[in-house]
Amino acid sequence: MTRQRLRSDIADPALADDGAARIARSERSMPVLRAIRTDFAQRRPLAGLTVAACLHVTAETANLVGTLTAGGASVRLAASNPLSTQDDVAAALAAQREVAVYARRGVPPADYHEHLNAAIGPGPDLVIDNGCDLSVALHTDHPDLAAGVLAGCEDTPTGVLRLRAMAADGALGYPVVALDDTPTRRLADHRHGTGQSCVDAILRSTNMLLAGRTVVVAGFGSVGRGVAERARGMGANVVVTEVDPVAALDAVLSGYRVLPMALAAPEADVIVTATGNRDVVRGEHLEVLRSGAVLANAGHFDVEIDVRWLREHAVGVRAPRPAVQEFTLAGGRTVSLLAEGRIANLGAADGNPAAVMDLAFAEQALTVAWLAGRSRLEVGVHRVPADVGSQVATLELASLGVGIDALSEVQRRYLSAWRQGSWDS
Repeated sequence: MTRQRLRSDIADPALADDGAARIARSERSMPVLRAIRTDFAQRRPLAGLTVAACLHVTAETANLVGTLTAGGASVRLAASNPLSTQDDVAAALAAQREVAVYARRGVPPADYHEHLNAAIGPGPDLVIDNGCDLSVALHTDHPDLAAGVLAGCEDTPTGVLRLRAMAADGALGYPVVALDDTPTRRLADHRHGTGQSCVDAILRSTNMLLAGRTVVVAGFGSVGRGVAERARGMGANVVVTEVDPVAALDAVLSGYRVLPMALAAPEADVIVTATGNRDVVRGEHLEVLRSGAVLANAGHFDVEIDVRWLREHAVGVRAPRPAVQEFTLAGGRTVSLLAEGRIANLGAADGNPAAVMDLAFAEQALTVAWLAGRSRLEVGVHRVPADVGSQVATLELASLGVGIDALSEVQRRYLSAWRQGSWDS
């Protein structure tokens, strides 16, 4: 198959009705995105533009895609992870005239990269990425097409790191907005969404009781904090590992034990990696794990846990439950790996709840429209406009029926004044 001829590549078109039902169910929990879709359908801010997207192909993503097409965009969608694709959702999206979908659950690496090329097609106007694989493919395999991109958006901390490295090397060819770096996203998506859905993945795939178990959380950013909070809430003894002294101090002051991984690993019943970096759980840590320990990765790529070491040192491997690989090591110890070491909340569960993704994708849709409606930005990595995050939070509060106070004119003037001090009224 070639990217010029490929219209869609999905597992089974007959699943479209099931996917449409799943998408509709998700939409009921996404009121902010619904409001934006209604506005987009009237204003058509993306009319005539082609969007190449590399995202987790889930029901929530389908509602983002529907919002973009309502705004006039033509969308080509590839999966950003081979284990996160919901095949029925891919089939439902492929049935829409405006969407070409390249996503099958469990595709091998060659097909994954071919899907990226197919999404790039003859060249997009805008790019939405999740992990930076699409952006890298554009710049390395199709530099002529990258030059024609107006702007892009990146959805993950890992992807933003890669983009900033590209910019530092002078390799980035168009401006990109770091969607992940907003207060709303860190609060809702990372802490509450991924925190819950990662623990959900552990429970679904193992059916283990967390109460009384020792859960080691590697990384105390917003995702690690969310995982730690939920594990502690279920009765687990939580240990945090960190390389950042400020984050480590934060964990200590939040009531967690903080240890180096070398000391934490022998105590662990569960290890969750949430760092966005590689080689977090290495061979020397895997050698000292308790028999029956469970490994889960909350980061985007399968590099945080040394899966190769497990495969090379295992004397046996079996799959006792869906999304679980149990490795038997020398001496009879067993270690269970969730979702092949890939992002566990999507590989072993359904990902973040729709209500969480409502906020994340609302920011994404508004940012894409903002990019489409302005002259070209300077090449580099940019922040989401502050008013976009504020608009999303306002819409969400309205959907919840929550009211807040407003600043008076006197208060507004005070915030911009410098002469008023302790004795001035």
